[in-house]
This record gives sequence, structure tokens and C-alpha cells, in this order.
Amino acid sequence: MLLNFIRLVFLIVIAAAIFVSITSDIAEQDEESMITHSDIRVIFVGGIGFAMLVLFLDWVLPKSSLKALAGIFFGLLVGIFFSWALSLVLDMVNDVFKLGLVGNSLQLTKWVMGICICYLVISFVMRTKDDVRFIIPYVEFARQTKGIRPLVLDTSVIIDGRIADVCQSKLFDAPFIVPRFILNELQLIADSADKLKRVRGRRGLDVLHKLQDNGIIEVLIDDTPPTGVDEHAPVDQKLVAFTKGCNGKLVTNDYNLSKVAQVRDVDVVNINDLANALKTVVLPGEPMMVRIIKAGEEAAQGIGYLDDGTMVVVEEGKNKIGEKVQITVTSALQTSAGRMIFGKFEKSLREPNEPDQDNQNRGNNRQNNPRHRKQYS
Repeated sequence: MLLNFIRLVFLIVIAAAIFVSITSDIAEQDEESMITHSDIRVIFVGGIGFAMLVLFLDWVLPKSSLKALAGIFFGLLVGIFFSWALSLVLDMVNDVFKLGLVGNSLQLTKWVMGICICYLVISFVMRTKDDVRFIIPYVEFARQTKGIRPLVLDTSVIIDGRIADVCQSKLFDAPFIVPRFILNELQLIADSADKLKRVRGRRGLDVLHKLQDNGIIEVLIDDTPPTGVDEHAPVDQKLVAFTKGCNGKLVTNDYNLSKVAQVRDVDVVNINDLANALKTVVLPGEPMMVRIIKAGEEAAQGIGYLDDGTMVVVEEGKNKIGEKVQITVTSALQTSAGRMIFGKFEKSLREPNEPDQDNQNRGNNRQNNPRHRKQYS
């Protein structure tokens, strides 16, 4: 609405400037230089037509970032300098070749020439602003926000549910924002024909309701559409654009979405990274106890899991499936997708209520030995 008002004011100012110029020429005209009604019509229609052309270009051009203001300012300064220099050349040419440009006609020619030069310079600078980095060095336009930057929740982190438990620890003070299209996606998943998706969607809605009932943090449902993105674009693309538009931080569990957001200069809070950072740090050479669950991919490897879900790969542990063993940590690998611990088998551990397997085996062998059968008969 405000932009349309500015456009209307622009048309009125252009019309007023043309009207003032024409009336001044009529007042100063003499018998040798008479301005006819045809000339007035041409000047007026030409000026209004030029203004309409500028408005059309403004309407056709796509939305641009505030960073382009530096390029426009620099182009305007260069355009004004060249316009001033060429106006001196125009005065000299007019005097030498007797072009007959006097008074307001000469001034109007200078104005039109200056406007055209400024437009060409600004257009050139805007098209080459990525190559010409020295436009205004050390100056960058950035959006300023008051208070803490908001946290924008992704579908994956809502369905995961751990964000609700983290909020109980009072770790986050910033408000949580759930865009309307994320809420629509949760509802779409909850209404899915697939039972697994339906359960996940309903869990996400329950977690979101739990966050809203939490008095520690503030949860807002934002209906603002993301700028510069089509309505039918993928949800991840709209989410990154929305987070960048509100100068917030994206909270997600999606590894690929985190990488795309980082490419777009959007700050990301990955819950998996947060969980990995809070896990117990293990160093090579430390002893550790783990129960072997299954065989590994490599020969003689066994796989176990800690209480927090960390996978442990045990060398020489393939024959110890089902047993609790002591290992020595050799290395650890930690990524955004999770953490893996590699260790070497040391010895088996017997549970407190578990019978001694070696004694039981010796007893069975003694019973099966013919030399000792008489005492059991």
C-alpha cells in the first residue's frame, strides 16, 4: 500500500515538474521562439510516458535485497558526476555549433541526459556488483533485530520430541516460531493413510501442544509467507527462506537440510549435534563395559550399544554375542549423524545372578565322564 502511494506521488511530482517547465517557457518566450500547443503536447506526453516507463520497470523487476542499496548509491554518485561533466560539454557544444538550446530547454535537456546516465550507471553496477567488490568497502547492510533471535522449528525436530525435554532444562530463552506451512505438514502427516506416518504426525502434534503448555518458553504460530519463494515450493526451501527472512535460527534434525541452510548463511541448531556434545567423552585406552548384541560387518567384529544408543564396534567380539564384555577403547568417531566407538575385546564379565559358565561346563563334563557316572547313579 505504501509503495503504491509512493508511485502516485512520483507521477504527481513528474507532472508538476513538466507543467512548471512549460509555463516558465511560455512566460519567457518571445516572437522568435514561440511554443505551440503541439510542442506543449509533445513535452507533456513524453514526460508522462517516460515516468510510466520507469514505473513499469519498477513493477517488472524482481524483489531485491537491501544489500543492493550500496550499489544503487554508488551508481547514483558516479552518474551525477558524469552528468555534471557532460553538462559542461553540452554548454560548450551549444555555444560552438549554435544549437539554439536556451533557458529551460537547455536545462530540461541536461536533466534528461543526467537521468539517463544515472540509470545506465546504476544498471551496470547492479549487474556486475558480484564482480566489483570495491563498491563501498567495509560497508554491509544487515537487518537489525531487537532482543534474542527466534528459533524456527522444523517438522523433524517436532516429531522427534526431544526439544520438549530440552526446554524443560531452561536451556533456551528465545521464542519458538512454527510457520503455518510446517503446521500444515504435520496435519497432513497425521492424516496420512500410512499407519506409521499417521502415528508420527500425531506425535508431532502432541509435542507441539506440550511446548505450548510449557510456561518456560513462548511458542508462536506465524502465518507470514516466506519472501521470494513460490507458494508451491518444497517445504525445506520455504523453511530456509522463512528463517532467513525473520533473522532466526533453524532448529532441525535433518542433516541435509542443515547443510543447505548453512550454504544460505542461515544459522542452524542441530539437536543431534547437541545430543552428541552432551554425551560422555571417551578417550583411547579407557576401559568400558558393553554387551555384544550382534555380529559386525567385518570378520570377528561384534556390535554393542551403550545406554544412550551409541554403537560400539568390538574387535574379536563376534564369538561373544549375548555376553557382557570389557573392552579397551581404541578410537571414537563423532558426526552429526551420530557417534561410534571402536574397542578391542579384553575379557568377559559375569553378571551377579548369572551362574559360572565354566563351572557349569565342568560339572556337565564330569557327569558325562564314565569315570564319574557311578557317583551320580
